[in-house]
Amino acid sequence: MSIPGRLEKSPMRLPTKSGMSGIVMTAFAAFGGMLFGYDTGTIAGIIQMEDWIKTFGVRDSNSSTGYSLPTSRESLVVSILSAGTFLGAMSGAPAADSLGRRIGIMVSCMVFSLGVTLQTGAHNLATFVVGRFFAGFGVGLVSTLIPMYQSECSPKWIRGAIVSCYQWAITIGLLLAAVINNATKDRHNHSAWQISISMQLIWAFVLFVGMIWLPETPRWLIKMNRPDDAAKALARLRSLPENDPVVQSELAEITSALEAERGMGQSSYLDCFRSTHNKIALRTYTGIALQAWQQLTGVNFISYYGITFFTSAGIQNPFLISVAINIVNMGMTLPGMWAVDRFGRRSLLLWGAVLMCVCEYLVAILGVTISINNLAGQRALIGIVCIYVGTFAATWGPVAWVIVGEIFPLNVRAKGISLSAASNWLWNWALAFATPYLVNSGKGDAGLGVKVFFIWGSTCAGCIIFTYFCIPETKGLSLEQIDLLYQNSTPLSSSRYRRELIADERSPAAGSGAAAAQEEKGETWVMEEV
Repeated sequence: MSIPGRLEKSPMRLPTKSGMSGIVMTAFAAFGGMLFGYDTGTIAGIIQMEDWIKTFGVRDSNSSTGYSLPTSRESLVVSILSAGTFLGAMSGAPAADSLGRRIGIMVSCMVFSLGVTLQTGAHNLATFVVGRFFAGFGVGLVSTLIPMYQSECSPKWIRGAIVSCYQWAITIGLLLAAVINNATKDRHNHSAWQISISMQLIWAFVLFVGMIWLPETPRWLIKMNRPDDAAKALARLRSLPENDPVVQSELAEITSALEAERGMGQSSYLDCFRSTHNKIALRTYTGIALQAWQQLTGVNFISYYGITFFTSAGIQNPFLISVAINIVNMGMTLPGMWAVDRFGRRSLLLWGAVLMCVCEYLVAILGVTISINNLAGQRALIGIVCIYVGTFAATWGPVAWVIVGEIFPLNVRAKGISLSAASNWLWNWALAFATPYLVNSGKGDAGLGVKVFFIWGSTCAGCIIFTYFCIPETKGLSLEQIDLLYQNSTPLSSSRYRRELIADERSPAAGSGAAAAQEEKGETWVMEEV
């Protein structure tokens, strides 16, 4: 069968399993998620620590400690990180295109470390807030550059799982933050929160040193007119010789796609919103909206304010409950990493949104109907929150980043991912800033408490509608084939056209249906190219 607009390639042999070292190298870049997850998770416990409140709060005779944290300060300290990440994400595109994906990640680590250092040594609120901003700026850069680096370096058959490693690293960071906060919370001096914050320097150092040894992405090197370096990088990533037909075919495909895009002229941010035959505007709006809806699932309410919420709900040992929920979050990301290349992106988003919607309405209903002294009810509430967080971890957590990393063509990829990540952080900031005013019961606050989950349940219903009409199925396609998918299908017809693309690619060379079936199951590492 002939697919309209297909990229022509030469017949090639079916390689044996190879490339494990390249897969490990690409997966290592996911360590950047540790910066993201730990920095997001640690603040939830820090703002509840007695010494931190005494240092950065205000005197309050009604408080048992003599100090309290006003809603305005709580909102500022938590949300300023997201303001920095928004600007960092917007800066990710120029950093990626000028410095390269690899060097850009290393620069991100240095900016992040500056912010961590300022927070650790802070003795007034202004210095702490500035440190949070710079740490956020570094995290914003990372959130743009890491998915981009992984998408451009990964073999297509396992790209979803590799990019999902980024989300897994985020959950590991969240878990470590909860564990370390729990270990230091009872200290009665600055070390209670300084230890938690300064640990982040270790994660930044590991990522920085690791990136020294990793190759630049072949696609960026091709874009910079460095074909020889691109061949060396791709050969290293695939564990094959530079003159191997697999390497040469992939380079030819990347070059062909880039030349076609260059024929349309230089790209700018405005080009991301132009309606073209390549549907770049649709892709941009999809990426921006997808990241917005991911935040509107409400999961960061648990990350930022989970300990505060469980305390107000009358649950004992909220720090330990936070650790348990983060264990669920980390553990459930693993089946999501497997499922994204098995069941596809679209299905996981749809069913994940359905289950989260049900869980959030149940949490809201339970919260308003049971007493804080009802032990069985409190256990049920914790259990449903765990199911909700686990569902997010297996679906919307990793899959949103996978899709954003693969739907943009090379000439606008950096800008498209940058805009999508910026959308994530803009909504993250808005929700982090507004949530204390929605949940708290002080003067000028809405006092919703647990009823805020009615809002999250309704937004998850919006996630279902958005996914059904706007998200195509891209499982198993190369980044260049995804261009063809957008040009010749709609999200509703994408699954059928995807099957046609894969069938057209396999039919001349597979020799039998067995090889095709094996590749679909992930049993062969590199599929024959035609």
